[in-house]
Amino acid sequence: MARQTRERILETALAMFNAQGEPNVTTNHIADELGISPGNLYYHYRNKDDIIGQLFARYEQRIDSALAVPEDRLPNLEDVWLQLHLVFECMWEYRFVYRDLVDILSRNRKLRVHFARILKRASENAAGVMRGLAAAQILRASADEIHATAENIVLVATFWLNFDAVRHARTDKEAPDIGRGIHQVMMLVAPFLRDAERLHLNTLAGAYLR
Repeated sequence: MARQTRERILETALAMFNAQGEPNVTTNHIADELGISPGNLYYHYRNKDDIIGQLFARYEQRIDSALAVPEDRLPNLEDVWLQLHLVFECMWEYRFVYRDLVDILSRNRKLRVHFARILKRASENAAGVMRGLAAAQILRASADEIHATAENIVLVATFWLNFDAVRHARTDKEAPDIGRGIHQVMMLVAPFLRDAERLHLNTLAGAYLR
């Protein structure tokens, strides 16, 4: 029963943080939503930062899984598209992190350090994938171009949800068309693709964005 209550607290907190914004939700709000006493909630989690920390750990595990790439072969464009899809799905599920990113990280040094590491891993992953595409003769780019493009990929992906919400006047409850975000990121790679692969990317995008 205790484990079940802990899980319900996390699930409810995540839903409320996503819908209302983490700064606007207190532990009392979460307890009220669950129909339990604040004391019962504090039995499982010391405070709201404890809840945020647990949710962030799950987010970090999910994003690390999404960043995994095939180890037994060189990557292709379909691998990149799928990886970005998994990353954007994770970002949407834990969108409160991105919506209130600066505020959350300014209040929590531990999370700030962890998120910086996530960005570093994501950038290294993007660079590694681009090097794999180059080795597979799918794209042609210098080491400096790969490094800069990998940084830009992480930059665009990190702030795309907020950009899309403002650009399309979307509420936090309305799911975005993550295909637009994936396409935006893929267009950063497009200039480096060989002609046949650029045509292949356009075909992928056309099928995905219908």
